[in-house]
Amino acid sequence: MRTKERYAHIIAWFKENVPIAETELHYDDPFQLLVAVILSAQCTDKRVNMTTPALFRDYPNAEALAAAEPETIYEYIRSISYPNNKAKHLVGMARMLMEKYNGQVPSTLEELVKLPGVGRKTANVVQSVAFDKAAMAVDTHVFRVSHRLGLVSSACTTPYSVEKELVKHIAEADIPIAHHWLILHGRYICQARAPKCDICGLKLWCKHYEKTYKVCTEPTSASLHE
Repeated sequence: MRTKERYAHIIAWFKENVPIAETELHYDDPFQLLVAVILSAQCTDKRVNMTTPALFRDYPNAEALAAAEPETIYEYIRSISYPNNKAKHLVGMARMLMEKYNGQVPSTLEELVKLPGVGRKTANVVQSVAFDKAAMAVDTHVFRVSHRLGLVSSACTTPYSVEKELVKHIAEADIPIAHHWLILHGRYICQARAPKCDICGLKLWCKHYEKTYKVCTEPTSASLHE
């Protein structure tokens, strides 16, 4: 199956079966989203959502967080992975927002990655979710699912190379939701240790399924019209 055909079938399946896909992080505005995404690095969204209510209650905006000390923020996020570093990043991020952006979260990749604790993945999540931009954040789920499905080749060994390949093949208007399609599919179906291939709606076009079960995934003419 050609790559173009694989993308077409997979995107069509998602549009039909998962018309609504969005972040599972809880937030009220771009600032809270940025905080939540920074906290979510190497941590589950469920754990982040258990932690942020108290943090957002006492530090609802950049101005409040900028006035805090990392040691204080640590107490709010101590159950999160790497709380010491993340506490420092959060306070540093808030202070830079106040100093350079009047307390507002910038919307461009170039500006976002200047903030403490913000890498390309985090910046792309904020661009996509908060500002509805065609930015493809590649986390561990997106990286794994993209390779298993055959959306990217084995030569794509870095998150950035996967990002470039996905963006090249997915329509710009679909990129924001495609990010969530791949994440949620990886989180609940195409899991790292034991992918649930038996219930996966994408197995007809999945390269991993084809190789693992030695089946032909080329769709028949009848299946294309179902």
